[in-house]
Amino acid sequence: MEDVVNLVFVSPRLYNYYVNVENLLIDYLEFCEIDKNLSQDTIKMYHYYLNDFLAFSKSHLEKPVVSVKDISLELIQKYRINLNRRISAKSHESLKRNTQKTFLVAIRAFLKYLIVKRSLDTVAPAQIDLGKDEARVPKYLNGEQLERIMDVQNLDKRSGVRDRAILEVLFSTGLRVSELVKLNRDSINVETREFAVVGKGRKLRTVYLSQEAIKWLDKYFQTRNDDFKPLFLRYSGRKMKTEDVDGASLRLTVRSVQRLVKKYALKSGISVDATPHSLRHSMATNLLLNGADLRSVQELLGHTNVSTTQIYTHITNKRLKDVHDLYLKK
Repeated sequence: MEDVVNLVFVSPRLYNYYVNVENLLIDYLEFCEIDKNLSQDTIKMYHYYLNDFLAFSKSHLEKPVVSVKDISLELIQKYRINLNRRISAKSHESLKRNTQKTFLVAIRAFLKYLIVKRSLDTVAPAQIDLGKDEARVPKYLNGEQLERIMDVQNLDKRSGVRDRAILEVLFSTGLRVSELVKLNRDSINVETREFAVVGKGRKLRTVYLSQEAIKWLDKYFQTRNDDFKPLFLRYSGRKMKTEDVDGASLRLTVRSVQRLVKKYALKSGISVDATPHSLRHSMATNLLLNGADLRSVQELLGHTNVSTTQIYTHITNKRLKDVHDLYLKK
């Protein structure tokens, strides 16, 4: 804390600024935006997680202002207990371990910033144990389920043609829904059936469209007589903004795509509670079952670490199934 102590003699105002976690939090988010070039979505999530920790700290410590010196391993441990005992307003269940971990990862990143960039004496990030990840079993659709969900749109409506194109693109490319809704018409190279997408961490990757996806995109384009920029437009809800010349106000939202996937899953009668991410899982599983190597699937999905892609291996490990079939005696 030597640097901070020295600040007292230079400027009490500056000292108060640097020990106030609320001020440092703003600095950190600006650092994430400018220096680390993180996406706005990532910055919003960091803001949410760290504000949650700050609100807990104020309440637990009974202090209107939390300083850097107030952050201790004991405080963080109390916060971990608080997270573990919380009930999600959405699921009405306890927060999953992996969800709790995201809060702690944000705190560790913030503490690293305080130590490395601000030369402040605080809890070392490595001292915060993230705990073990929960085993995740990705929800995916098998061949029959995919056929059923792809075959229940009302193709007499332009929204039905659009929705079929959306489902085909999601399955063909393995895009995250946040990536899908940001696409523009000029992003797609129909001739080469590929396009570039900026994913998490602003990482650029190339994704590929199947012939089926191209076919339905072409059918969808035939229903449009506009020059609007977004690839997928909404056909209901609030009116288009008068000053909007590119059609940005008509762009489909993440929530809209999530709702339409769920609607068609229910309509098709499949047993999977499908989401856009289920189609991403389905694409990865399908590739691996048909012989694709893990590194290629990692690249196509835009995973930073191959360990993330390995969640599919226990589903697609054909060798284990063959051993089971060969040696299991009836």
